[in-house]
Amino acid sequence: MKSATRRGLRVRVAGAVASALIAVGVSFAPGATAADVQSEQWYLGPMQAEKMWKTSTGEGIKVAVIDTGVNPDTPSLKGQVLTDEVPKQVAYGATDDYAGHGTTMAELIVGTGAGGRLRGLAPGAEVVPYRVPLGNELSAKEEKLAPTSAEAIRAAADSDARIISMSIGSVAYEAEDAEAVKYAASKGKILVASVGNGGQDSGYIEYPAAYPYVLGVSSIDDKSRISDFGQSGNYVDLVAPGENLPAYCNGNFETYCHNLNGTSFSTAITSAAAALIWSAHPDWTANQVTRALIDTAGRKWPKDKPTSTAGYGTIRPRSVLANPDYDPGEPYSDPLRKENMQEGEKLVTEIPPASAAASEEPSAGATATSQGAEGAPKDGQAAAGSDDAKTVASDASSDSGSTLWIVLGVAAAVVVLGGGAFAVLRAKRAN
Repeated sequence: MKSATRRGLRVRVAGAVASALIAVGVSFAPGATAADVQSEQWYLGPMQAEKMWKTSTGEGIKVAVIDTGVNPDTPSLKGQVLTDEVPKQVAYGATDDYAGHGTTMAELIVGTGAGGRLRGLAPGAEVVPYRVPLGNELSAKEEKLAPTSAEAIRAAADSDARIISMSIGSVAYEAEDAEAVKYAASKGKILVASVGNGGQDSGYIEYPAAYPYVLGVSSIDDKSRISDFGQSGNYVDLVAPGENLPAYCNGNFETYCHNLNGTSFSTAITSAAAALIWSAHPDWTANQVTRALIDTAGRKWPKDKPTSTAGYGTIRPRSVLANPDYDPGEPYSDPLRKENMQEGEKLVTEIPPASAAASEEPSAGATATSQGAEGAPKDGQAAAGSDDAKTVASDASSDSGSTLWIVLGVAAAVVVLGGGAFAVLRAKRAN
């Protein structure tokens, strides 16, 4: 894999699925037929997806997927991908996903499940695809034509997409990407990114999850145990299902591979959860949707002491959707202000744009969310005992009691943005 790129971050994708799996030490079974995969989406039951869909399917919400591109013609994505909304200057390769990773992520977010393919957690939402350079998968000509990660983020920031989902990562800090993220935050977007699959002992999490204003997401399994492969550090904000999941084996889109692990899955599912909440409350700001995700997250430790492996806990969108009187808090107050201020950032999430200030009415896209991926070190990893670092709290109570909430990580299609000048790796939260 090349270590540098012409501009911006280099993406290493677990999208040549086989090589990616080898790289992270994950095995995969022979390709599954499409009809098998929905039974492998084990998290839909515990999350009570069918019940949530009676309240919200994500309708009216657009999600920008910055990845290996998205194939809009799979049965599950027909009519779900807004190819006409990709700006011409960043449109190269957007619908040509030769790895299968970006298409898998899109199906996990908005897939209809048609043809027995993957079902998205927010099937009423829509995806806007962006493809960024991956490792050395592209020819020199293709790489030159493809947008950089910074260009894709800025384009998404200027679009109608409210959520920017990035199942990608890199150990390299890029000033251009950091500025693009800040710009997107100032435009009222929620940015979500995977923390990486290098293991809890790596000592850092990857960019863009480690930039201010990005929600860093790690993985849990079907027992709500935090995945060992998820990287840990100050910038882990949430966890979501990420183990033993199917993904397209390659860019042929004919078969899925089984039992894949990675924080890419978790990122897509978290983006879909945000879409469900925002669709149900379209007048909320990004700050309010982010606060809802954090405040309702399942955990066994105090909210003001996020852990280095699970952050604020497991996503539980149903807790918000089931409560018609849920209070999302102040529209222009950053729920992760302390974390974002640690890096000396001048917050872009605290002050509404002039138009919003004049009307004194919050608008969904008026302010940026603080994504907390730039979390400050905290005292103590967990408050309730040693196993809290390994197990995430159960779901909010259902009609029949509490249901364990779980998270997924994606090893099968891990995209890693690399290149550029190396920065100091992000340190862990104090244990």
